[in-house]
Amino acid sequence: MSFYKRHAPRHREHTRPLPDFSELEGMRALKEENAIPIRQWQEEVRRGKEFGLDCVDSIEDKSEISCFQRGELPHWSGINTFLKTHYLEDVRKVGDYDVAFLGVPFDIGTTYRAGTRFGPQGIRRISSLYTTYNFELGVDLRESLKMCDVGDVFCPANITKSHDQITKAVAHVLSQGTLPMIMGGDHSIGFPCARGVAQCIEGKVGIIHLDRHIDTQEKDMDEIMHTCPWFHATNIPNCPPTNLVQVGIGGWQVPRPGVKKGRERGSTVLTIQDIERIGIDKTVEIALEVAWKGASAVYLSFDVDSIDAGFVPGTGWPEPGGFLPREALAILKGVAKEGIAAMEAVEVSPPYDISDITALIAVRAMVDVLATMVKHNRIGGKLGSTIG
Repeated sequence: MSFYKRHAPRHREHTRPLPDFSELEGMRALKEENAIPIRQWQEEVRRGKEFGLDCVDSIEDKSEISCFQRGELPHWSGINTFLKTHYLEDVRKVGDYDVAFLGVPFDIGTTYRAGTRFGPQGIRRISSLYTTYNFELGVDLRESLKMCDVGDVFCPANITKSHDQITKAVAHVLSQGTLPMIMGGDHSIGFPCARGVAQCIEGKVGIIHLDRHIDTQEKDMDEIMHTCPWFHATNIPNCPPTNLVQVGIGGWQVPRPGVKKGRERGSTVLTIQDIERIGIDKTVEIALEVAWKGASAVYLSFDVDSIDAGFVPGTGWPEPGGFLPREALAILKGVAKEGIAAMEAVEVSPPYDISDITALIAVRAMVDVLATMVKHNRIGGKLGSTIG
């Protein structure tokens, strides 16, 4: 057993002083965690024990265990709101919150594989895997934001009527001063969501759109399908096409009618090859410059199929050659540093998903955007009021 004594002759039992690692992100994050409060976690534990009863005597660590589950733990059980946040049944009180998660279970606008009507369920389910704390950013969403889940928009089996419902729901949340975080649903919902935002904004609304597909044709099979949201969104008077920037477009599923409309209307399009050439930072800079030019607010649309199909099997139109997850998340965080008025994560189709990995990417996109906004002081301030 002496062979291992020949290992690492330069490093084994050395007496050299270690270099200063304090500038590494990991070492900084270790220190910064100590400054994050735990007040909201403590309140959640208190409420769990009040409403869920004390745990049995045989459990030794009673710090956060109640008899009936009412909080974050265990991650595999409980009633799944997004991140197990408070379910707000009375949406008239949504203005008491910084952030409202809402589902849009709608897939009548799909042109190939349906199933995104189950997207909100899938996203909520796998979101329970997460805590509310991000190590690198040093942000605990529970301690920074007052969040709620308002449930799903009632979407009847009709495109126009559902789109009208979605617009009313998004406008209601945003008009109360609360950030809507929208879980789709197929990408046709981009139009009614942007319309709801535009109704609440004085001035222009820019749109930053991550996708593999251009989605700017007027109709598809004589309907407003998920290939059409940005044609109709940019018909809204305060949502001009010159403030639409589309990032990651390319491949073999970009219909020519949509390309023609994009060209005619003067929107900005970046392919994956553009982004590889100019880099993430320049991509973010272009997106912000275009979307924010003369605008009062920006709407963020994240289609999971913007990511390479190998990472997102659970979507309606998977396309190889898209973003790596790290690249997409970096762009989303770069955009979020300046703030957004609302965000949608769309095209998660659980019937085609494997191990919930597509839904998990949607969750990660949403929480990364929120944490980045907290980090850069673009959101927050309502935690002082009592949770209803």
